[in-house]
Amino acid sequence: METVACPDCDLLQQIPELPSGARASCPRCGNTLAVRRTSPLDRPLALTLAAAIVFVIAQTAPLMSLSVVGRFASTTIIGGAYEMSQTGEPVTALVVVFCAVIAPGAHILFMLITLLAARRPPAPAWVGEMLRWAESLEPWSMSEVMILGILVALIKIAELATVDAGIGMYAVAALVVLLTAISMTFDPDEIWTRVVWADGRVPAVAPPDHAAGARR
Repeated sequence: METVACPDCDLLQQIPELPSGARASCPRCGNTLAVRRTSPLDRPLALTLAAAIVFVIAQTAPLMSLSVVGRFASTTIIGGAYEMSQTGEPVTALVVVFCAVIAPGAHILFMLITLLAARRPPAPAWVGEMLRWAESLEPWSMSEVMILGILVALIKIAELATVDAGIGMYAVAALVVLLTAISMTFDPDEIWTRVVWADGRVPAVAPPDHAAGARR
């Protein structure tokens, strides 16, 4: 059992091990304290795989195309950062690359490794380290800030040139939605119940369908 305090009314209470699909609520105020999802790993894994595919498209496809007085140009995220560094803004270019390329890419990679390795418990001890890295990089993944900045720029230059959104723009927007969906469906506690302890002990709590495999 886990002892928790209700975040709404501060009632201290014990939450038992929940079966799949169950929900624990506070008896005083009715606030939801814990949820055991029906598919705690399958749904976030599917979303993370989709995010990995969309991330590759977002980084390789043109974000937008610009046409003015007979001249045409298009660029990608990395190409835009490179042009920014060449025009005297190297620090800003580095921030863009880190927040729009490195951080989200590493976050998706660590999530994939964590979810795949935890599917058949007991998961290796290093899975916990992967989870820590994924959670540390999540706040630095700022694709939504980048796409907001691009939209503001598009509005400002729309009167001066013909601007068309490219496939990369739609991919970035889809990536923002997928990353939000991953954070909403992913439960880190489910991973920790499957990870081997630092002293080598097999986790005491394991999903019923994998319990036999964990004892072998």
